[in-house]
Amino acid sequence: MKAPHLRKGEAAESLACRWLQRQGLTLRARNYRCKSGEIDLIMEQGKVLVFVEVRYRSHPGYGSAAESVTPAKQQKLLRTAQHYLQQLPHTPACRFDIIGIDPEHHIQWIRNALQ
Repeated sequence: MKAPHLRKGEAAESLACRWLQRQGLTLRARNYRCKSGEIDLIMEQGKVLVFVEVRYRSHPGYGSAAESVTPAKQQKLLRTAQHYLQQLPHTPACRFDIIGIDPEHHIQWIRNALQ
């Protein structure tokens, strides 16, 4: 049986995926893993590949979704995305988004969160 925080994380990822699909994005991969790390969702919006980090914030005192993605986490995301991109025949335009979800399921979508 999974720990409660893992179940909440999976539920948040599922909610984010469905919500992004309703916004017109297409799912390419979920929980993409390599030795560098993991990317929660890899979506496509038009010709742009979108790497999505989903952050569930159980309490506002823990900071915002964007604040919770530390510089170390950003580096892991970038390295993992590079690994994914190396598997493709050509490199598409891409961006990194963050989806923040609170206990009431309010969604905050931060596009181009990492530069």
